[in-house]
Amino acid sequence: MRVIPYGRQLIDEDDIANVVATLRSDWLTQGPAIERFERKVAAHCGVKHAVAVANGTAALHIAAAALGFQPDDLLWTSPNTFVASANCARYCGADVDFVDIDPRTYNLSVARLAEKLAAAAQTGTRLPKAIVPVHFSGQSCEMEPIAALAKRYGIAVLEDASHAIGGSYRGRPVGCCEFSDLATFSFHPVKIVTTAEGGMVVTNRTDLYERLLLFRSHGITRDAKFMEGESHGPWYYQQAELGWNYRLTDLQAALGECQMNKLDAFVARRAALARRYDELLADLPLTLPWQHPDTANAWHLYVIRLRLDRLQKTRRQIVEELRSAGIGVQIHYIPVHTQPYYRRLGFRDGDFPEAEKYYAETISLPMFAALKDAEQEKVVDTIKGVLK
Repeated sequence: MRVIPYGRQLIDEDDIANVVATLRSDWLTQGPAIERFERKVAAHCGVKHAVAVANGTAALHIAAAALGFQPDDLLWTSPNTFVASANCARYCGADVDFVDIDPRTYNLSVARLAEKLAAAAQTGTRLPKAIVPVHFSGQSCEMEPIAALAKRYGIAVLEDASHAIGGSYRGRPVGCCEFSDLATFSFHPVKIVTTAEGGMVVTNRTDLYERLLLFRSHGITRDAKFMEGESHGPWYYQQAELGWNYRLTDLQAALGECQMNKLDAFVARRAALARRYDELLADLPLTLPWQHPDTANAWHLYVIRLRLDRLQKTRRQIVEELRSAGIGVQIHYIPVHTQPYYRRLGFRDGDFPEAEKYYAETISLPMFAALKDAEQEKVVDTIKGVLK
């Protein structure tokens, strides 16, 4: 039985030809394809700088490092995200806390953020060094009020835009960094565009850009202006920071460069599929995705919420029956604070009730640019049968 997955890449002959051309070139890594890919992403976002890395987690990690996270610093993010959004601070030895989600967008709640910041300031407790709003499912967070709060309290903003390349907020592309210091993307195969594995950090701040370049490649520089003392010659380098080997290969960058040419088409197809889901699922006991009027969704995910009070089955039963029928549904996300690692740091069930309620009801349906209308209809027909 062929399974319809919840997400997958769309690779065509142009992508393959671009990768093959790179294989036949003089460069397999640290070559010109990486810079071309970076320039293409930077141009799409309208930012000054882009740094390609090995994956989305690496992007978050070097972004946190560039912001100067150290032990005793604090990062706040959404509990409704993949663990990397929080782990990036832990890699730097810093602490993590969470802000509950908005019940309609499933993004970090601006109201809860304002309350939490005001309470911390009033009681004299530690404020975060940075906030990581996560653009869940491809829909941008409400970045302008988040940025206003961050400015008021002297906090940096790092956007986790792993789901959202191709989306927009108030007419500006996600990743433009108008309301943030940095933004990160993921190019995993289930994302909007892919490099197989890969990520990117974008920023308008040259000081952060220079640190990102260091952290991407062992903390090493060959630029004499960043060295202590004089250079010994054209072969010379210095390790200025403790960095990591987070470089992307030219093969991956060649794929990403070509995929970016189709970004608009990919997002348009995903939006069309989302509209069809809205129509085909309208009469079922489900809560369908709500779209904030200030955003245009990139539709990495299409998530439904089960109205369990109107159903005779549990969420687990429904998921297992759909998977048994060849519909590869998924759950996004298990709240980060409920993971064993974070429980050992002191978090408990009930800490962020909106995220926990959302998790208990949610299912992610197949959503990818290559999904055919007939396959989508099979998904919907199967859902109808299972819910009956």
